[in-house]
Amino acid sequence: MIGLVAAQEIGLEFGELVRRHQSMVYSLAWRFLHDRGLAEEVAQEVFLSLHRNLRSIQSQAHAVSWLRKVTAQRAIDEGRRRLRRPAVALELVAEPAAGEAARDPMLEETLRRLVASLPEAPRMVMVLRYQEDLDPSEIAETLSMPLGTVKSHLQRSLALLREKLERRGVG
Repeated sequence: MIGLVAAQEIGLEFGELVRRHQSMVYSLAWRFLHDRGLAEEVAQEVFLSLHRNLRSIQSQAHAVSWLRKVTAQRAIDEGRRRLRRPAVALELVAEPAAGEAARDPMLEETLRRLVASLPEAPRMVMVLRYQEDLDPSEIAETLSMPLGTVKSHLQRSLALLREKLERRGVG
């Protein structure tokens, strides 16, 4: 009970944490899995785990870090269980927001497929770097991975993506 009281004293109400961070958790899971249903299941599992572990959360910043780490782990585990490459139906792709800069949807889809073809760990590193905008040291902490490994995954993944794009005549 002391842990729960301490968590509430520093403003860590479970409902508020869910409201504040549900879009980040879902977005991270969806970007990795490319399946809305699975992303929703992963998000639910993550928040159930948060509820069980709320006493160990020490601050808002710790909550964000904890949520990213658990979401990354659960998404990787779910991706391994599926044993197939993600596919997204056209009707499930989000509508672009008004006022967005002109984008090349064909290039975006090609890049999404190429990133989805990466193995789990490098793919999660890429998602955390370019979707969550984490720096390599934050990614290393989130995934409990050495910083050098994160940098290697980034470097190799980017080189591989460039090579595949060049072979397709893109860029």
